[in-house]
Amino acid sequence: MRREACEIKNRESIDQIIRQCLVCRIGLVKDNVPYIVPVSFGYVNNSIYFHTAAEGMKIDFISARNIACFEFEQGISLLAHGNIPCDWGFSYQSVIGHGRIEEVTAHNDKVRWLNLIVKQYVDGEWPMAVAQVAGTRVWRLEIESISGKQSEDHFCS
Repeated sequence: MRREACEIKNRESIDQIIRQCLVCRIGLVKDNVPYIVPVSFGYVNNSIYFHTAAEGMKIDFISARNIACFEFEQGISLLAHGNIPCDWGFSYQSVIGHGRIEEVTAHNDKVRWLNLIVKQYVDGEWPMAVAQVAGTRVWRLEIESISGKQSEDHFCS
């Protein structure tokens, strides 16, 4: 990391940033073509869970190669200083990492992780119709590496 002073080294702080986010961006690759997609997600135990339809571009890319990178960001705002835009910057906290994706296929596990995804956005348990769960694919991205970074206004020294 170029600006080591802004690196977030505490894993609890990184986890807190992830839990405050509304979107996870996942980067995939197939035939040397990159693909970045925003997903709703749930996060627990060093894993990111997300869902897809039964078929589509995400599945094509995951099937081609189950490696992925991911990105989270929160607290984004422009820091305009004076009349010279090159002196401006952003306030932010971000998390990036890499991992491997595997599909969750057992019905009870799918329900568990779909509820985790819902809990990222609202409290409580939500009923899930059997047919709805059956028509949804659930994926686990196991984190292999992760790092966090924040702007200087977030107490970098």
